[in-house]
Amino acid sequence: MGDGIQLNKPWLIAVWPGMGNVAVSAGYYLMAKLGMELLAEFSPAEQFDVEHVEVKQGIIQPVQRPRSRLFVRRDADGKRDIIVFIGEAQPQIGKYAFCHRLIEFAQKLGVERVFTFAAMATQMHPEHESRVFAATTDDACIDELRRRELLLLEDGRIGGLNGVLLGAAAEAGLPGICLLGEMPHVFMQLPFPTASLAVLKTFRSIAEIDVDLDELEQQARAMNEKLGEFLARVGQAMEHEHEPEVEEEYTPEPTEEPRLSAEDEQRIEDLFRQAAQDRSKAYELKQELDRLNAFTDYEDRFLDLFKGSD
Repeated sequence: MGDGIQLNKPWLIAVWPGMGNVAVSAGYYLMAKLGMELLAEFSPAEQFDVEHVEVKQGIIQPVQRPRSRLFVRRDADGKRDIIVFIGEAQPQIGKYAFCHRLIEFAQKLGVERVFTFAAMATQMHPEHESRVFAATTDDACIDELRRRELLLLEDGRIGGLNGVLLGAAAEAGLPGICLLGEMPHVFMQLPFPTASLAVLKTFRSIAEIDVDLDELEQQARAMNEKLGEFLARVGQAMEHEHEPEVEEEYTPEPTEEPRLSAEDEQRIEDLFRQAAQDRSKAYELKQELDRLNAFTDYEDRFLDLFKGSD
């Protein structure tokens, strides 16, 4: 794996699902806006256990282990190729072994620097701009980050493969940087595109690449407004906390997942057609699938958009 693939001074960005969807949202955005194509699949099945099976209309579905794939943007100007690694999940066992194998594969591809994206939860207000914190594997990168006036993560831990991969990179002598986008700790379970935006602005500057971030900026503004309104309602409720309590109405959870309407399905098909013609439209498609809570059902088909024309 990796033999025979010719790339030009590539950098690798590795992302996985995590807090605020900060990392994986940034990865998908880069894929769409840079028009990337599938490069390879990296999925050691033995490191992913199976904890459940899916049942649809009474039929148990075949086991689907999480997949990990690499996508590439080959720079037409010959400056630097960009690889994005997207893992559907982090392995339950053998995390360090997984990272070592990925770093070995990256070295076969000629990768010169590894990046991971992550989230950092703080007391920030959702309507404020996210700061970007950084940690790196060597002194040369430290100097570069300081010149860019980034906030260094002086002490602490980076949990999950966002950190472990860079530990494996350091052991292999491969320079690496983790960029952590700030997000409010009270909303850790919600998507927070403002942090993804901040991370991509920083990466765009470091990599000196042209990436249109307008769509992500619009998404961030809309989410920040919603979260700000929510906090305002919470504040109003606290002002009336001494009023007599009203028993909450109990609404049972639906026994089965709601099915997409015919209108939703048509909208998805239209977006797939648009994305097939123009891959920069793929991020709009992903946003719609996320809104409908349907991305898992369409994930393989979505990623097939990036397989290229060969």
